[in-house]
Amino acid sequence: MRTNIFAFPQLSLRFLPIWRRNYMVWKKMAGPSILGHLADPVIYMLGLGYGLGGMLPEISGMSYIAFLSAGTVCYSTMNSASFEALYSGFARMHEQRTWEAILNTPITLDDIVLSEIAWAASKSVLSGIAVLLVIWILGLAHSPLSLWIIPLSLLVGLCFASLGLIVTALAPGYEFFMYYFTLVITPMTLLCGVFFPVDQLPAMLQTVSAMLPLTHAVDLARPLLNNAIPVNFMADIAVLTGYALVGFYVSLVLFRKRLAQ
Repeated sequence: MRTNIFAFPQLSLRFLPIWRRNYMVWKKMAGPSILGHLADPVIYMLGLGYGLGGMLPEISGMSYIAFLSAGTVCYSTMNSASFEALYSGFARMHEQRTWEAILNTPITLDDIVLSEIAWAASKSVLSGIAVLLVIWILGLAHSPLSLWIIPLSLLVGLCFASLGLIVTALAPGYEFFMYYFTLVITPMTLLCGVFFPVDQLPAMLQTVSAMLPLTHAVDLARPLLNNAIPVNFMADIAVLTGYALVGFYVSLVLFRKRLAQ
């Protein structure tokens, strides 16, 4: 019987052994992996924060480096989840044929896709914690509210891992991912308040920014690091959750179609 590619996911805890398998493989190179994901955002934060920040007045009642630190946390978690879902996910699916081997067991494709999202989100949490530690060491945040950055990193990771897997399901090869980073990730980084306030953008771009998930992540992170509760936190959480759920379903449909061919 042919599988209905549009069927809703049938989820189970069978995704956990796959998550554990990915963890055991990653554990062998954990140090370089964490350093690689940490170096780029921290260099941006320190270089722009202290360099450019020395020429700028306070923004929203905080120094520029403190302003930038919230964007850096979200940028780091977004990148970590995206890279894992794209490059590593594609390698397991296409190059190494790990998925094919797993599908010869009672585990389903639904479990595999869920495990990929969960694993990429787990790595994004590590990136978020690493950047948060740097922020604490630099004295840019002292509030207990900043600890909420950790579950926020998980939510951001789930969101961008789901979106990244959509691209992975469509990709014919690794070079395809450059389109996603160039046309989606980079513009999102520039439009969503990572480096400067969104209200400095033209009205049309502010409207576009409000629809992008990274904007809602930054809107949650920045108040938390500034010892304040985000004003519209329920709406921001709902948007990120919605992107994660829709991304999961769409990616699953695309993987079903791809692997059925």
